Amino acid sequence: MENEFILAPSILAADFRILGKQIAAVEAAGAPYLHIDVMDGVFVPSISFGMPVIESIRQSSGLFFDVHLMITDPIRYVEEFAKVGADGITFHLEAAEDPGAVIDAIHRAGKKAGISIKPETEVEAVFPYLKAADMVLVMSVEPGFGGQKFLEKSCDRIKLIRDYIDTNGFYTKIEVDGGVDSRVARKVLKAGANVIVSGSAIFEKGFIRSNVKKFYKAADKVKDKKKS
Repeated sequence: MENEFILAPSILAADFRILGKQIAAVEAAGAPYLHIDVMDGVFVPSISFGMPVIESIRQSSGLFFDVHLMITDPIRYVEEFAKVGADGITFHLEAAEDPGAVIDAIHRAGKKAGISIKPETEVEAVFPYLKAADMVLVMSVEPGFGGQKFLEKSCDRIKLIRDYIDTNGFYTKIEVDGGVDSRVARKVLKAGANVIVSGSAIFEKGFIRSNVKKFYKAADKVKDKKKS
């Protein structure tokens, strides 16, 4: 089992007037990942960042760019997102005709491959791809909008995936995205997740450093409880 806790602040909730400063603040606070949602208005209703934004912020940040593609037919753009600065590329199982081929394409581009499932997708559907994937992203809200409430059933879904990963001796990370604040983080970490995406709870009112600390305190409490 991979136990390292990783925090991935989502810039979907950042203040774009001062995006560069906020990304720098996230890095200074100790978060190693930056979560970047890419939405096409087709797979999900919203439209968000594209390649020019990623290429621009890549020039001033050393964070791991955790790029989440919420787009149809994601294999079309793997090479392009790899070129503009993605370190990890996560796509949706539901959006890919051949998920295995997308994972292979991401690896050929020299990047970490993630595969995501929506809340209503059966968790067993992702099992065949967990050996090859570096990470599985469990959506704990319907993808496409920030600020939604965490779906409590997500914890049971995480447990099922964690059990499958550990039983098979895989090293696949489990990421959770949607409605996660520091309180909810404790629940999903206990369930077996180890990569937490959070937007509003990180960038709220600009108190980035103190908000990041809340997540690490939550992770420490879960770790201490598991040891006892």
